[in-house]
Amino acid sequence: MDYYQIIADNFESTIQTIAMSVDQLADPIARASQLMVEALLEDRKILACGNGVDAALAQLFSSLLLSRYEYERPALPAMALTGDGASLTAIAQSSGLGETYSRQLRAIGQPGDILLCISSAGGASNLLRAVQAAHARNMAVVALSNSSDSELGNLIRAEDVELYIQATRQPRVVEMHTMAIHCICELIDHSLFGSYNQE
Repeated sequence: MDYYQIIADNFESTIQTIAMSVDQLADPIARASQLMVEALLEDRKILACGNGVDAALAQLFSSLLLSRYEYERPALPAMALTGDGASLTAIAQSSGLGETYSRQLRAIGQPGDILLCISSAGGASNLLRAVQAAHARNMAVVALSNSSDSELGNLIRAEDVELYIQATRQPRVVEMHTMAIHCICELIDHSLFGSYNQE
């Protein structure tokens, strides 16, 4: 079987999605990075969450801040709420799946912190409750959303930032979310460290 056409179609779909998204996403990406920079300069932290592949993206984001994006620089305070399996399953067992992130946010979220909420599928109750818990803790929210998740967008406040992906296929949304995360991390590094240790 010749898989070339399937591969080519996927590449072409990704290219088209990127081309159609850059104008729409450039400003929210810049605003999201600035919001995070301001929090980091105030010794605040960024907490990230998502479900499934979005949980992996939350861990990608936190690892890029804690370690480095492209060039060596000091560690930045970020944490993926998705990474502690024991806590997640304990919360899910005792309080229900809807509380997996909101309970953590109520415990460790502080005013001035940022919640990065990633959703490439429909509105999951645990993500919606996470945003509500973040607002209750006086945290701003950066939401990476998609066209099938209007509920998340409805929770976004004026002080928050939403990066809305219009792609209809989830793989394209995940790819765009990954690109947005990489852009945000690069802008954070540029804002905080300039040409720090770059060739």
